[in-house]
Amino acid sequence: MNIDAGLVKKLREACGAGIMDCKMALAEAQGDMEEAIKILRKKGMATADKKSSRATNEGMVEAYIHPGAKIGVLVEVNCETDFVARNEEFKAFVHDVAMHIAAASPLWVNREDIPEEALAGEKEIYAAQAKTSGKPDSVIPKIVEGKLNKWFTEVVLMEQPFVKDPDKTIDELRRELVAKVGENIEIRRFARFRVGEGAV
Repeated sequence: MNIDAGLVKKLREACGAGIMDCKMALAEAQGDMEEAIKILRKKGMATADKKSSRATNEGMVEAYIHPGAKIGVLVEVNCETDFVARNEEFKAFVHDVAMHIAAASPLWVNREDIPEEALAGEKEIYAAQAKTSGKPDSVIPKIVEGKLNKWFTEVVLMEQPFVKDPDKTIDELRRELVAKVGENIEIRRFARFRVGEGAV
């Protein structure tokens, strides 16, 4: 089937996928735009994990000031190409992440970013709590692990429930966008300022 170049361009603008991927999806969908988008999304979700190792040297920095001007956030989100960095869905995602950081006050982007002493301190507290509540030593490590996982959802950005849709974590939101645009996306770093407090 001969695929019209204008249709390929339109599909590429709609979801940010590569030219060849768009051509193949349109051929498979027999030129049906909606069906081609579905094909690309299904394919994208399956490859989101594969893309996570690809370099992200493009992107944008978003500044968000919460109404009342008492809380401000700067966040850097990276992607692979300038094409995606200019994509409206990418920009909306970055804005949502900045707004989420203002509302949810995460301390770190990923759990790997947590300093060893902070992690050790939390483990110590949870182990002591379990001991004083009379739990047997054999179950304490499991209790500590459970409490740590709950703590991660409070302080780690990628594991927090998204403030606008608590059924999704920030990482699930990121993976959905990776599937749509066909590129690796990484939240690199952020700073959250609150009047009268130190930066986080």
